[in-house]
Amino acid sequence: PLVKGYSTEMSLEVTSLGVQVHGGMGFIEETGAAQYYRDAKILTIYEGTTAIQANDLVGRKTARDGGQTAKAIAAQVEKTEAELAASGSADAQAVHKRLKAAREAFLDVVDFVAGQTKASPNAVFAGSVPYLMLAGNLVAGWQLARSLLVAQALAAKGEDAAFMNAKVTTARFYADHILAKAPGLRDSIVEGAQSVTGLALEAF
Repeated sequence: PLVKGYSTEMSLEVTSLGVQVHGGMGFIEETGAAQYYRDAKILTIYEGTTAIQANDLVGRKTARDGGQTAKAIAAQVEKTEAELAASGSADAQAVHKRLKAAREAFLDVVDFVAGQTKASPNAVFAGSVPYLMLAGNLVAGWQLARSLLVAQALAAKGEDAAFMNAKVTTARFYADHILAKAPGLRDSIVEGAQSVTGLALEAF
């Protein structure tokens, strides 16, 4: 679900930004930016829409084993956090802070999904897409954190400092601007179901 659902949703965001940065020229056909945006939309639909992928993440990938697989992934993330904490760099410390908060938010959601799917399935599945996005953000941030650690080590050896510093900056940017959203996603999933299911069917 993460590879298909999360990645294709991100393709929409990236291609939308591609149109935006071109301004009016992005909207017309000469640049080709609009074509990429239109083409990206189908990626979130075929081979299982994002919502179907998210439902699979909730049901077969999390609830079925009581969240054990998800928690095992979180444990691996925590090991990377320890490596970041041991680093003396300000960038590593900043990424550590955001990664830790994202992992804790993820674990709160895993406990909610594992504990409430049978008793309150509508409440759990109401947050399935935000859960998919939270999980995707966490895993992507984790991999970028790992790349930061490698880049710092290689830069210290004098290997392509400009490229390695760009890797560090990219990881820091992701942590500051994407991972930082994780606690809010957690709140909407764990505490926001009532407003999703609150309207009667007749209201639609």
